[in-house]
Amino acid sequence: MRVLITAGPTYEPLDPVRFLGNRSTGKMGYALAEAFAAQGAEVTLISGPSHLADPTSPRIRTVRVETAAEMFAAAAGVAAAAEVWVFAAAVADYRPAHVATDKIKKSGDTLTLELVKNVDIAATLGQRKRAEQFAVGFALETTNELAHARDKLRRKRFDLIVLNSLRDAGAGFGHDTNKVTVLDAAGQTVSFELQSKADVARGLVRLILARLTTPTP
Repeated sequence: MRVLITAGPTYEPLDPVRFLGNRSTGKMGYALAEAFAAQGAEVTLISGPSHLADPTSPRIRTVRVETAAEMFAAAAGVAAAAEVWVFAAAVADYRPAHVATDKIKKSGDTLTLELVKNVDIAATLGQRKRAEQFAVGFALETTNELAHARDKLRRKRFDLIVLNSLRDAGAGFGHDTNKVTVLDAAGQTVSFELQSKADVARGLVRLILARLTTPTP
């Protein structure tokens, strides 16, 4: 089995010094890559900027990128050949419309930035997804969590979506632990109580592999 996983943040340059980004570390995506490899899968891990070392498993090929555009190009290059897609990266929704060639100097009391929308990697690739391919997305929410996750599940043609809430202590960015709820299009949910991200990853991989062998009607 061939698996595509995106992980970590993206950094969108503002000038040679600064960027727009987020607090993602990539820990969940890297743990998923290791868990899939342990089950014999051949994994392409497309990682945004992360301080994590590349996984050492020979079954994992790590591709390092920085921006959303670079992550999309790398994912698009391998998506067609992968049976499973897992979009665990926290991709920046917007990027600066203009990247300054020199460091922006402090001037005045305010600074106005013009932002333009980045490509939606999961949604764009979802339009090309074949019936036999299986796509898993992640949703990190702070309000109306289930409603937002269900909407993303539908719009991006995911088979499963993994919901994180920043209101859950020990879950989300920066932690070694996670607490998630998995939703499918039929309205079924599976909850994972707070545990290590490695354990969550193993549980998610078991769930995905079970769905591949016994698809939901």
